[in-house]
Amino acid sequence: MVGPRQIDHAEFMRAGRELPRARGRRKEEEEIHGGSGEGEKGAGGRKGGGPKKKPVSRSVKAGLQFPVGRIGRYLKKGRYSKRVGTGAPVYLAAVLEYLAAEVLELAGNAAKDNKKTRIIPRHVLLLLSGVTIPHGGVLPNINPVLLPKKTERATKEPKSPGKATKSPKKA
Repeated sequence: MVGPRQIDHAEFMRAGRELPRARGRRKEEEEIHGGSGEGEKGAGGRKGGGPKKKPVSRSVKAGLQFPVGRIGRYLKKGRYSKRVGTGAPVYLAAVLEYLAAEVLELAGNAAKDNKKTRIIPRHVLLLLSGVTIPHGGVLPNINPVLLPKKTERATKEPKSPGKATKSPKKA
């Protein structure tokens, strides 16, 4: 029995085929990229010894302020369903952020109306009807029966400004 015939690279090229590549790095690649070819310490399964990329949170990727990861964790831990999709916490975080921004904007306008620079629970209470907020006070409400009645004299204009009663001049 005869062993396999040794073929050099030039012969393979003439045949139109390539030599099978050896697994791992060649010596030239090791010199260029550095390292011994074996797994480098702390690479975490990544190839190459380049600088490690900084992790980017899903909130940053979605352009949100609300925590997407935490909302996803609460969705899973709350057992609302057997499975939670990857887009569900992102969507929910976006909706919650929008609602919070709306409430804060309107509460800020209410604070500005009261000539205050800080939002207090009272300003949030003025936005919402039918809710109770601690330290919010009560909604301003006066029964129309308790208001003073308008008389006809108060509604009519004076006939002429010249005939209005003048105070007597001091001598």
